[in-house]
Amino acid sequence: MPTPPEILERLKTIPYPGFSRDIVSFGVIKDIEVSSQGVVVQLAMSSANEDVARQIEAEVRRVVSAMPGLSGTLEVQRLQAPQASVRRGPQPIAGVASVLAVASGKGGVGKSTVATNLALALAQLRPHIGLLDADVYGPSVPLMLGISEKGRGGEGQRLAPIERHGLRVMSMGMFVDDHVPIIWRGPMLTKFITEMLRNVEWGDLDVLVIDLPPGTGDVQLTLTQQLPITGGVIVTTPQDVALADVRRGVKMFQQVHTPVIGLIENMSYHLCPGCGARADLFGHGGGATMAKELGIPFLGEIPLARVIREASDRGLPFVAAEPAHPYARAFRELAERVLMRLEESRRQATVSGQLRVV
Repeated sequence: MPTPPEILERLKTIPYPGFSRDIVSFGVIKDIEVSSQGVVVQLAMSSANEDVARQIEAEVRRVVSAMPGLSGTLEVQRLQAPQASVRRGPQPIAGVASVLAVASGKGGVGKSTVATNLALALAQLRPHIGLLDADVYGPSVPLMLGISEKGRGGEGQRLAPIERHGLRVMSMGMFVDDHVPIIWRGPMLTKFITEMLRNVEWGDLDVLVIDLPPGTGDVQLTLTQQLPITGGVIVTTPQDVALADVRRGVKMFQQVHTPVIGLIENMSYHLCPGCGARADLFGHGGGATMAKELGIPFLGEIPLARVIREASDRGLPFVAAEPAHPYARAFRELAERVLMRLEESRRQATVSGQLRVV
């Protein structure tokens, strides 16, 4: 009689219908029993398609019955598939009142700089603000906030955010060494984002700001599937090549039923430090025009300023370093508009029953 491992090896030659992978790697074979009476093969079908199940069962009978030395009966048992759990949909984070997602249609528009300084400006208006750096492949928030500590466990092995400049911060950059590339496929990204949402001691937050990766992809999809987002903000620059990608960002939020609360134009203009003259290096008015065309609010402009870049490079963002500076006031005005739009979005979602107030 063939042994269970020998039968299992033979079953690996059966491809799952429609796939190149075999039924063993798909987890279809639950158990194999060999006795003097014969062989019993138990199948755990993952597909509700009866034709697929019958085809697999027939192939198992054909392959096993052709094995030399087989005697007695061959019984193929199909186990009842477990009842699928009821999909609960996106679930809020306990204690987090609002979630703000900061996105961009393309890289290079200063999204993370805007997200970080916007979070700091929000912290000047509300006492409890969190910042989640979900830009997994390019986690720059720790550098901009001067965070060198690595992620650490909190109560019950849950992760504890790092507190800096009044923000509670989490980022992939706290778990990997500098200059180490993140080469992950979708399932690993999903697992990491889930950990950042569900296994972090965020505590009570007025707003959790999430710095999304540029473009659209697995991280954005995972977040919107797991978490009700109160509102999304799109960051762009005045160039036509950046504005062309704004539509993708807006479309992404619309497809996942997330309200777009506004558009921010970064690197909008340059003020001469000597004479104060304004120069529109990348054009003017493109963000406002695009926002009007798409029917979303235009939240404001952020200048192209070397001091903002230098502050981020040395780990002390401009809003924290120079809170009274006109550029910092520009971020604070943005924060005031964002808070107003978030509250409006919360009210609308609460009335329609789409978002549970926590």
